[in-house]
Amino acid sequence: MYPTLPYIMTLQSTGLAEVKTTTSNKSGCGCTGNSASVEMEESIKERIAKHPCYSEEAHHHYARMHVAVAPACNIQCNYCNRKYDCANESRPGVVSELLTPEEAAHKVLVVASKIPQMTVLGIAGPGDPLANPEKTFRTFELIADKAPDIKLCLSTNGLMLTEYIDRIKQLNIDHVTITLNTVDPEIGAQIYSWVHYKRKRYKGVEGAKILLEKQLEGLQALKEADILCKVNSVMIPGINDQHLVEVNKMIRQNGAFLHNIMPLISAPEHGTHFGLTGQRGPTSTELKTVQDNCSGNMKMMRHCRQCRADAVGLLGEDRSQEFTKDKFMEEAPEYDLVNRQQVQEGIEKFRAELKAAKEQITLDKASNAGAVKEKTKVLVAVATKGGGLVNQHFGHAKEFQVYEVDGSEVKYVGHRKVDHFCQGGYGEKATMDNIIEAISDCKAVLVSKIGESPKEKLHNAGIQVVESYDVIEKVALEFHQEFTQES
Repeated sequence: MYPTLPYIMTLQSTGLAEVKTTTSNKSGCGCTGNSASVEMEESIKERIAKHPCYSEEAHHHYARMHVAVAPACNIQCNYCNRKYDCANESRPGVVSELLTPEEAAHKVLVVASKIPQMTVLGIAGPGDPLANPEKTFRTFELIADKAPDIKLCLSTNGLMLTEYIDRIKQLNIDHVTITLNTVDPEIGAQIYSWVHYKRKRYKGVEGAKILLEKQLEGLQALKEADILCKVNSVMIPGINDQHLVEVNKMIRQNGAFLHNIMPLISAPEHGTHFGLTGQRGPTSTELKTVQDNCSGNMKMMRHCRQCRADAVGLLGEDRSQEFTKDKFMEEAPEYDLVNRQQVQEGIEKFRAELKAAKEQITLDKASNAGAVKEKTKVLVAVATKGGGLVNQHFGHAKEFQVYEVDGSEVKYVGHRKVDHFCQGGYGEKATMDNIIEAISDCKAVLVSKIGESPKEKLHNAGIQVVESYDVIEKVALEFHQEFTQES
């Protein structure tokens, strides 16, 4: 069962569950005055309310899974190598085993029975789903028939999107992601080795131009079909980093509602062209700067984990190794729709209480900070297992979620992956050094518990430690108040 009761009990013990919900007068889709904050339309919010990839708030509570049924691809990106696999590697295009549509449908039913908060099934590879249309659509048909409450999601490079838009609409696939890295074919020639379209392979600017034209046509087709579209863009320093503002404007004009700017992953051991030629990925600061520069035009996705093509679980965790073929094929799925609905009703009850608590916290802090003319913005790193709470031991964290706090608002800005500190033995010092480096721009780390040794090391590095088990916004705002008073 989804562990909502301990969370609700925590809220009740602090009196937060009794706070009345306040209403907000924000509405519309687009810029609000001169503010960089962009508010989604209520109708879109409803459609993505349980989609952890499309909704930042939902990703604290709901899980997703990908099934690897689409091995072929019709383009070659210089950041992709689908032959590489490591069970501990979280990266698009990585899978441990391919599935048939029937095996994939069986796996979905098994996972959905064991993880009732799993609400989204996506096909994202390891190649391109629309370069494998028969396998992709057969998988969706089987799942739609046996698990109609699960949302269907498709990720594609967009080359063949217009060819299959009617089929996508027919299957009620309501969420499509297009990876679009540039709107300039000259830049595209540096990102793509080749594009295979209508039985012919195109290289250089010619191939990039064909891909771009089909991507923009696909965006328009999705808009006309009333299918929500998120655009992924890989940020490649020195190639498209300064250009992504133009990409952002173009996709907004053509119907996308959410933009996910992701960092290039280019480790040499992955065997990609960029990895072997020394092309670096962006720093956390560089990535945040570009995301901030684009945030006034449309809603930015900052909680992406660049998942494997066979990922299972909450974003930030990967339970794919629990559901390998030798395990899930031996199980008879017990798809209990009533139980799934009850669990998700519990999640929604908790979310409503958490929302009310957050709104009251924000209102209280905003009124207290009203006399402050200039707000001091700081970053804090949070160890969390989900639920919107500070609820994880420092040594158990595989990542830290980073928030920007200004005294009246707490805004999620990204995450930093780290190695477990509590592994013991050889390498512990190096692990701690890497953690400190990953969150060095943060003024504090918020955790449920931490040992004295890492606490001292963080203190010496100028990072304060806050131990708590409470709503992230509440803990972050309280720290900000103390920090600014001491400064």
